[in-house]
Amino acid sequence: MMTEERQNLYFDLIDKLLTCPNGKEPEVLDAHPELLDAGFIQTMLQVAAVFAHQDNEDGAKFLIHVARELSKQLGLYPEVPNKE
Repeated sequence: MMTEERQNLYFDLIDKLLTCPNGKEPEVLDAHPELLDAGFIQTMLQVAAVFAHQDNEDGAKFLIHVARELSKQLGLYPEVPNKE
């Protein structure tokens, strides 16, 4: 079960990803290795789904892209659906 505190750390990291300069995403992720896990990917996909509902297509696509790349690196790729 994910703690609220951890969830908030995930949200903070997602916020940093969304606001960092283009191309700096790997550096942002590398700075927080302790948060890079299946729960983070799940949270990214949840936020992406919210964005899609709010017509923030770019934000949704960006997060899904990052989630997919990260899940490949972590060896979790099969668990990530192609379409939300």
